[in-house]
Amino acid sequence: MKSFLVFIIGIALLCSIPVYAQKKTSTLPNIIFFLADDLGYGDVGCYGQQLIKTPHIDQLANEGMRFTNFYAGSTVCAPSRASLMTGQHTGHTYIRGNGELPLRAEDSIIPQLLKQKGYVNGMVGKWGLGLKNTTGAPEKKGWDFFVGHLHHEEGHFQQSDSIWKMVNGVSQKVRVPAGTYLNELFTSSAIDFIRQNKEHPFFLYVAYTLPHAELKVPQRYLQMYQQKTRSVFEPEMPQPPGLHYGPQPQPRAAYAAMVTSMDDYIGSILQQLKKSGLEQNTIVIFASDNGTHIEGGRKMPDATGLFHSSGNLKGIKRDLYEGGIRIPFIVKWPQHVAMNSTSVFTGAFWDVLPTFADITGLSLTQTDGHSFLPTLLNKPQTLKNNYLYWEFYEGGFKQAVRKGNWKAIRFYKNAQPVRTELYDLSEDPGEQNNIANSHPDQVKELEALMDEAHRPSESKLFQIQ
Repeated sequence: MKSFLVFIIGIALLCSIPVYAQKKTSTLPNIIFFLADDLGYGDVGCYGQQLIKTPHIDQLANEGMRFTNFYAGSTVCAPSRASLMTGQHTGHTYIRGNGELPLRAEDSIIPQLLKQKGYVNGMVGKWGLGLKNTTGAPEKKGWDFFVGHLHHEEGHFQQSDSIWKMVNGVSQKVRVPAGTYLNELFTSSAIDFIRQNKEHPFFLYVAYTLPHAELKVPQRYLQMYQQKTRSVFEPEMPQPPGLHYGPQPQPRAAYAAMVTSMDDYIGSILQQLKKSGLEQNTIVIFASDNGTHIEGGRKMPDATGLFHSSGNLKGIKRDLYEGGIRIPFIVKWPQHVAMNSTSVFTGAFWDVLPTFADITGLSLTQTDGHSFLPTLLNKPQTLKNNYLYWEFYEGGFKQAVRKGNWKAIRFYKNAQPVRTELYDLSEDPGEQNNIANSHPDQVKELEALMDEAHRPSESKLFQIQ
């Protein structure tokens, strides 16, 4: 079955991937960006995970730079990815929450900009920033190749009878063999993209839907967390049938297996990169779109107790506490980024686009981010007016700012602010002690930054409530 699937995918890709015979005319690096879906800060070994096996991601950290103060664009999927692609924080992005709002024609994103430098742009996995026939459809935003999900809810399920693929420059829905695990299809597609474009600079965005629920995974990974057929993490609380996500008798084991499966898929792509002779001229980045989840049968004690998925941080997905937005972020760039290094640089997704522009020599109009290329090259990093900002709309409007070691979160009710919490992350990274009452001047300063950073949304979906 596996060989048959590889054959089918291979034939399809040979018919659909643009083949560029042009030799590389510069030293522009290839870029591969791996994005996990709902993976917590503490879910991989190099960030302290003790129970889940992630050897390939850990090796990536050994060969590159591990960031300990890097943040997602938001605490849920769509706005976080919009922030990554546009270089804007959620006070300025058009997409500020989940839903199917597409990127606009005027939103210039990473692949469109890299195309100016001759890059071929490939994407596999979850897009979620524009459906077919909208201004945010992949073919309208600089992508030359796409295999994945357009609608974010398509990514809730690990198996399907169909997938979206770019055919003759247009996103079309195509059938896949029964029983296909879609993240395996994404991996095979990414590998073939590398094979087909090894003579040309490329940007490959691998947006896995792991370990997002539903908690369903190939048996060969699940059995790594079983003794015979029993979960090694018992007692388990089964997810029953009949809910949005499918049933899962062993949610704890399944979650761990999903993280390990993603790690294995990443290893396969990196192995192909090496086989193709491209490892030395490729930047590889690994990140997550937000904090860990409690969906599909996964419970809060699993996330914050058993696995410590947020590490020593407070909160999970949908929180603006650190556990909802601080993420694992790793960069490998041979001969440029020091091996087995750690950076305390405080950055976020909106810094990625200006960094790519800096690396490739692109000129940018104003973005919210700053290039962290100096940090990657172990050179002095200077930033002006450096603070990070988030806003989030589900469950009542909230804002957060980090400036230096100070972190403030402002909560609203009925469109009015009701309280602001303040934390000193140098002393209290777990945000356990709200010190707003004893530091009113600091609260006032950070609230002023919130007011400065927030621009009223053009969409009625994202009005302060």
